[in-house]
Amino acid sequence: MKIVIIGDGKVGHKLAKNLSEDNYDVVLIDTNEKKLKEAINNLDVNCFSGDGVSVEVQKSAGVSEADLVIACASTDELNMLSCLIARRVGAKNTIARVRNPIYYQQIDILKEDLKLSMVVNPEFTVANEIARNLIFPAASKVETFVKGRLELVEVPLRENNPMIGHKLADIYKKYQIKILVCAVKRGEEVYIPDGEFVLQEGDKLHIAATHKEIGQFFRKVGNKKFRVRNVMICGGGRVGFYLAKKLCAMGMHVKLIEHNHERCEVLCEELPNVTVIYGDATAQELLIEEGVQDTDALIALTGVDEENIIMGLFAKKQGVGKIVAKVNEDSRAKMVEGLGIDSIVSAKTTTADAILSYVRARQNSLASANVEAMYRLVDDKVEALEFIVKKETTYTNIPLKDLKTKPNNLIACIGRKRQIIIPSGNDSIQVGDSVVIVTKSRKVQDITDILE
Repeated sequence: MKIVIIGDGKVGHKLAKNLSEDNYDVVLIDTNEKKLKEAINNLDVNCFSGDGVSVEVQKSAGVSEADLVIACASTDELNMLSCLIARRVGAKNTIARVRNPIYYQQIDILKEDLKLSMVVNPEFTVANEIARNLIFPAASKVETFVKGRLELVEVPLRENNPMIGHKLADIYKKYQIKILVCAVKRGEEVYIPDGEFVLQEGDKLHIAATHKEIGQFFRKVGNKKFRVRNVMICGGGRVGFYLAKKLCAMGMHVKLIEHNHERCEVLCEELPNVTVIYGDATAQELLIEEGVQDTDALIALTGVDEENIIMGLFAKKQGVGKIVAKVNEDSRAKMVEGLGIDSIVSAKTTTADAILSYVRARQNSLASANVEAMYRLVDDKVEALEFIVKKETTYTNIPLKDLKTKPNNLIACIGRKRQIIIPSGNDSIQVGDSVVIVTKSRKVQDITDILE
């Protein structure tokens, strides 16, 4: 599958890295020759220097034979025009990154007229991710599958948690909740656990269950009932705008701090139910003056990773119950783990996951099951994939206990109509089901790939 990426920025570079690691034929186009040289030295990709909206550059880069063109250059207009030209040149499918809220409000019209296969809005996607994290403050990450009916949450096992020292089979039996621990990170190691796996303090669990069952699980294992009502957002960019709008719709009280006066005026007009504060959120005097100590959650969303980390650590010291920080640099995100910030979010990571999910779906369109959604977990060491079973095959209508799976693979959930099934050995996969697979392999294209 040949994929052309226009724009070697943060998102473009991460996509090129992930796709080349998955053995796709990747071509990178950018005007910055220095960046392209770095990409050639560090990634298994081909590079072309030039403007992505140039017909000649696109033809030279092989867009006419491309299965997919992904435009993630600096502006929305460049991305949409690049995709339009790519389709005229002969590309089979196109994806554009579109960030402007005005464009995004009328995206259906733009998709149709520009013949876009997919549109990704990184800031909107990140805002949704943060909002999900605030619903379950005890979780550090929440992903959704089966049209939102299944949730996959990351939960750190802290001191005095009653599950520490117990086997998973005993925990399931004791609490009688329909959950499944799909993956466990312990130090630098990652496990796809069975019922005999014993939990330890410091483990990070990835748990699959319905929204209702997750709530019951948190209550039964002793997590204090903590509901986020008052939120302080530091940074009034696009993520802050989308998030504030969503949180207000969820009934939360939102206070937003932004250092640009003109931007504050725009936010006041666009977000009448939000308290907009003009000031520098990195100044601890301002945070204290605006009541950070009485805030349930602080969301640090400035454009500087270091500022977001520092604000998060300061808020934690002030007793804020839930801290979320936007950190786009992968190396910094890893350094922050364990310092007290509950959740780290990244626009480039959420964008890459959404596009990779689409690529997988196109790649296995002739297989027995299509990839509907995909997320990379635990520092990209584990994948969670949702498949839609399209037809009868060798594994349908057979009890799972009779299907032998390869090591480090797990069938985490079956979605059937409006029902969510945390599977036992007697359950089976049927045509039309959504099936969520958790795997340490990067080569799973179909459910048959995890079976022996």
